[in-house]
Amino acid sequence: MSEKNAAVLIDKAEKVFGKDSDRVVALNGVSLTILENEFFTLLGPSGCGKTTLLRLIAGFEQPTSGRIHLHGKDISYLPPYERPVNTVFQNYALFPHMTVAQNVSFGLEMLEKPRAEIDKTVNEMLKLVQMEALRDRRTDQISGGQQQRVALARALAPHPKVLLLDEPLSALDYKLRKEMQIELKRLQNETGITFVFVTHDQEEALTMSDRVGVMNNGNILQIGAPHEIYDHPSERFVADFIGDTNFLTAKITSRSDELLTIKLSSGIEISVSAGNEVVGKDAVTLAIRPEQTTISNSVESTELQGVLRNIVYIGTDTHYHVGIDDESLFTVRVQNIHGRQQNFEIGQNVGINIDSNMVQVLKD
Repeated sequence: MSEKNAAVLIDKAEKVFGKDSDRVVALNGVSLTILENEFFTLLGPSGCGKTTLLRLIAGFEQPTSGRIHLHGKDISYLPPYERPVNTVFQNYALFPHMTVAQNVSFGLEMLEKPRAEIDKTVNEMLKLVQMEALRDRRTDQISGGQQQRVALARALAPHPKVLLLDEPLSALDYKLRKEMQIELKRLQNETGITFVFVTHDQEEALTMSDRVGVMNNGNILQIGAPHEIYDHPSERFVADFIGDTNFLTAKITSRSDELLTIKLSSGIEISVSAGNEVVGKDAVTLAIRPEQTTISNSVESTELQGVLRNIVYIGTDTHYHVGIDDESLFTVRVQNIHGRQQNFEIGQNVGINIDSNMVQVLKD
């Protein structure tokens, strides 16, 4: 990524908490470029370092080593109030005794902006988050989703160069969370501000982001557009954390510059593309998404065979869990088109069709 278009540039950032036997490495030399006007998501499980990285950008923590740049300026050790960034926290941190409008204007008043400018900005922000009708309501008298909108309006009011969002949707119910995902992306598009979003929810990351950085154990494992992360995971952790995945161990029987011939446990050989990560290996791990396979009554003509152990109907799809030769369960996901389900019974022998073009060879 070009440094010229970078909103945030993180160079080999390390963060260590404690000393000696209590020493914990929260970030392990992370380097990352987040572009101007980008919705970038840090995705990973609890304790992976994503919130620590967000706090380094905000200034609530300072790096043990490495540098943080914002639009070309080194902000590594600047206090939070000297950084042109704002943060939306998980608990929103609103003032319950103040009205919606007063909460939005608070930060501008602390910056000693002229009254006319404050009033104009508050009106603009409330219109942006569609909260004009509730401007005079106290924030302890509105719903969770409305509180989240007020927190966003307050954070956006000073026109920060970067908006940091620390799992702000986690307290909302499922339906409201889905609505706010779309709302957040709309706000980012309309304001043109760089959003850096932290979540452990893969669906949030895939729904809203321009790019996603998947983290684990203080490292960024893979960065890419949502479809790249989902369709082409670089290693097993990414494939397992993002969506449902079947893993198969297979043997390499031959290789060329661009293709590997791989023998599955069934004895069937398929040809798949592979990068340099598998050079010198005799066995590899394959990742196969459940929706990229089909189930069949015609066992002989399929790549994998097994016994149907369970059928799970979830409305839009039906999941078929098949015990394959090594007794592990392989999941096939079939969309229920027009409510039509396929005719299979638990205990019967079935085949699984695999599209070799959709098989991912993992580097670990």
